[in-house]
Amino acid sequence: MTVTRRRFLGTAAGAGAVLGAPAVIAAEKTYSWRMTNAYAAGSPFYVQGPGSPTDFCRKVEAMSGGRLKIQHFAAGELIPALEGFDAVAGGVVEMNAANAYFWAGKIAAAQYFTAVPFGMNTQGMNAWLYHGGGLKLWHELYEPHGLIAFPMGNTGVQMTGWFRQPLNGVDDLKGLKMRIPGLAGKVFSELGVAVRLLPGGEIFPALERGVIDAAEFVGPYQDRRLGLQKAAKYYYTTGWHEPTNVTELLINKKAWDSLPADLQAIVQAAAQACNNESLAWSEAVNADALTDLVQNQGVTAQPLPPQIVGRLREATHDTLAAGAAADPRTRAVHDAFMAFAQKHASWAGISELNFLNIALNGK
Repeated sequence: MTVTRRRFLGTAAGAGAVLGAPAVIAAEKTYSWRMTNAYAAGSPFYVQGPGSPTDFCRKVEAMSGGRLKIQHFAAGELIPALEGFDAVAGGVVEMNAANAYFWAGKIAAAQYFTAVPFGMNTQGMNAWLYHGGGLKLWHELYEPHGLIAFPMGNTGVQMTGWFRQPLNGVDDLKGLKMRIPGLAGKVFSELGVAVRLLPGGEIFPALERGVIDAAEFVGPYQDRRLGLQKAAKYYYTTGWHEPTNVTELLINKKAWDSLPADLQAIVQAAAQACNNESLAWSEAVNADALTDLVQNQGVTAQPLPPQIVGRLREATHDTLAAGAAADPRTRAVHDAFMAFAQKHASWAGISELNFLNIALNGK
């Protein structure tokens, strides 16, 4: 009986090893991916620092125990700055970090997943994406291109931008050459602005040499790092054009489908963590940067004149309506965005607006 029992246990152990082998092998399988980026090496927020794409790559590797490793390439290190969409769609790389509005020439509706002029703030955008159907629409929009996307960062509200000359009225915009991307660029063009789309690293030399007369980038900390205050001194607030700004994590759909469910969950969790952390970092550094720009570097920071804001609002309405009428996919995204924005505004008007009035104005 003893010999028989030993033989049985040995046979069972061997069978268990064989039956369990595929599970062990699957658990130990590793993936080596590459991520490109629309922004230059060393860029805070967009490349490095808390909540940045390189931070995302570190988080994924740590959370996966090294099973998914992502090598990051800044703009120009593997592909040019604004070619990430084609690189990921073509399977050249698995991931890209950028902003969806850079792909407006390919998919007009993609712009709604970065920022909408006079649209929702960051709280509203996150609510729409995560719990209002926005992320599902984003995925459906990219599906024909073999892509999937997730939010991976947010700057919060941005500044209108830097101008070499002051703005007193709408006529001052006519003929102005300005770097500004996305839907806001289309709105500005309706007011006579000659819009330019330039990567971040090209903004300062263009502004300094007078190739452009004005430029929008992000906010005080990021703008100061580019040295934009050395090329223009008039810094306008009122972030009408980008009340939020989403960093896009773009993923090749076939590569995504090849990941086991737990690694997909890790990617999503890391992206969401960076979305929150990058916003917190932006909120933490902008106040001191703006104070320095105004007090120590001769910058005049002020809101846009009300006349200009009113005209921009009218042009935004017309621009969005025309875009929605021209493309069924844009219409679907536009209608969903605006419906959620109206619902969110009804709550934010009671909650956030009242709180800010009390906290800042004492009434």
